[in-house]
Amino acid sequence: MYKSLIPNILTSANLVLGFCSILSTYNANYTWSTVFILLALVADGLDGRAARFFGVSSEIGKEMDSLCDLVSFGVAPAFLAYTYCLKDLDYFGWAVAIAFALCGAWRLARFNVNVAVVHGFFMGLAIPAGGCLVATAIWFFRSIGMETSSLEPAFPLVMIVVAYLMISEVHYPDFKGKGEKIFLASKIFAVLFFAAILFLGREAIVSAVLFAVFSTYSVFGLFNFSLSLLFRK
Repeated sequence: MYKSLIPNILTSANLVLGFCSILSTYNANYTWSTVFILLALVADGLDGRAARFFGVSSEIGKEMDSLCDLVSFGVAPAFLAYTYCLKDLDYFGWAVAIAFALCGAWRLARFNVNVAVVHGFFMGLAIPAGGCLVATAIWFFRSIGMETSSLEPAFPLVMIVVAYLMISEVHYPDFKGKGEKIFLASKIFAVLFFAAILFLGREAIVSAVLFAVFSTYSVFGLFNFSLSLLFRK
């Protein structure tokens, strides 16, 4: 009995931490909003490993995992972005936040349907990466003193792009060595992109590193997939 209890606790912790992020956003504690989303990512990464370790994987656990992911990496980041910098855009801000959560839900549903079909890569940006990208971006911009007014023209577009990447057919490497070919040019591009963010955020290195990790992965996958399509032609 205890073997199934541990992964179930971790899965539930994912949802609890996601809801804590929403409550932190409601109280305008944006740093903790991001921290809770990142902690939810840790719980999300451990529950599946714990289930496989104890040999207690189940269909209910898989579905529960997706539902928790939707809250922690779809709804919580969308609410954080809306409260922090989208609310002044009126209904357009509503639309961007809702679209992000909807695309996250679609991404999770498609993953569950294709889990036995798609191997060696992720089809579309995984919702934990997308949600953490939005959350760490806000933490990073706050850490370097960027005003919300300066984010309004670009940040909604970034969220739309991230939402699209989640439901796209872009192949993101899973780094297990059996999927998409990773080009040398993609690696160089990723290193340069990562270094550029660290340079810009050198005064707020913690938030810069976290934002660099998720943003670099997001653009790296798109860049590498574009190269693969180019060479196929």
